[in-house]
Amino acid sequence: MSPNFLFATGIENSNPTIRGGTHRVDELDKCGHYDKWKLDFDLVQDLGVQVLRYGPPIHRTWLGAGRYDWSFADETFEDLRRRNIAPIADLCHFGVPDWIGNFQNPDFPDLFAGYARAFSARYPWVQLYTPINEMYICATFSALYGWWNEQLASDAAFVTALKHIVRANVLAMGAILDTRPDAIFIQSESSEYFHAENPAAIQPAEVMNARRFLSLDLNYGRRVNSEMYEYLLDNGMTRDEYHFFMGHRYKHNCIMGNDYYVTNEHRVCANGSTRPAGEVFGYHVITRQYHDRYRLPVMHTETNLRQGPNGDEAVNWLWKEWANVLRVRNDGVPMVGFTWYSLTDQIDWDTALREDNGHVVEVGLYDLDRNIRPVGAAYKQLIAEWQDVLPTNSVCLQVPVSMPADYASAHDDQKQDDAAAKRDDPATADANTTSTGS
Repeated sequence: MSPNFLFATGIENSNPTIRGGTHRVDELDKCGHYDKWKLDFDLVQDLGVQVLRYGPPIHRTWLGAGRYDWSFADETFEDLRRRNIAPIADLCHFGVPDWIGNFQNPDFPDLFAGYARAFSARYPWVQLYTPINEMYICATFSALYGWWNEQLASDAAFVTALKHIVRANVLAMGAILDTRPDAIFIQSESSEYFHAENPAAIQPAEVMNARRFLSLDLNYGRRVNSEMYEYLLDNGMTRDEYHFFMGHRYKHNCIMGNDYYVTNEHRVCANGSTRPAGEVFGYHVITRQYHDRYRLPVMHTETNLRQGPNGDEAVNWLWKEWANVLRVRNDGVPMVGFTWYSLTDQIDWDTALREDNGHVVEVGLYDLDRNIRPVGAAYKQLIAEWQDVLPTNSVCLQVPVSMPADYASAHDDQKQDDAAAKRDDPATADANTTSTGS
């Protein structure tokens, strides 16, 4: 039976490079998943979670153009299928294989589309995808802040990384739809906001609040504002490249995934520097901004907070985020899912993976010995209490998700045929290429 609301967690699979590209930070390795993946899937089932953000390690799987080692993915994805856990396939999470180099490589988009096509052909029962995770954050940390991968810090490098990342995501969506016409793309993206702390900071804050939308504007084919258009062209995007983003037709297969952490809001100084603002508006207000812009179904795709000295800090944050989800949903926004990220504690996210210190960050539903944390028990209870209430008490959209056990059934075949027919319908295509905005 398909879930009507997508309660999810994720297994952290970030893998950027640091130290000039000579050292890879592999969170699957650091957090012990390569050795404990069966136990991790047991924990997912014990929570009552039916949907898992999960992907193969791209640097170990994608060995070259058209060359793959699917051995680990075959084991893990087949086990997810057997358990009837629906993966949201997370194909690129902050890093690329060494042979690609980094996100400045202009060949990356076409090559990545080939990787996505090969994955979807090998696992045709997978319906849900995040081709490239947090495209804005990936480009920002890699090419504007100089933290990961290419470790550059300029507007030109940022625009280059961004246009390659988003183009790769768009081409991957097309490649996946050739195999799975009813594929659904849950585009996990950080929902940001920049607060001006004084009148002199209003102008730089406005620029940052426009720039935060660039990845999704390009991904969904929405015209950027005139200032951002000049910014893109001044920093290396061509008109033809911009027109490519305005011309694709995949928005009708998309759910907008909004990630929100206490670090997502920023105070902007007059000189353009920023510092953390903490939670000011919160998930409800910022997500409404994103929904008003894109008018897509929404899923809360990431949140967490460290378990602090009192032991209830993460539990209280879970309650607060869930209250925000309900507020968004009760406002009439088609809110289709919620995610605590991740299943287990993480390593070195206290320095945003810039340093390899081995520091445990206590944000998981379970610790790294796979003992449940208080927030894990609270999330399990939340799912049990709410999973049967939301579908009957809400007028919001329910997503046509096919669980792995449904693949190749007559019902699933009909859904895929219907999806392919709608995709080829000129009226549908035209409606989904209509761009709005200034």
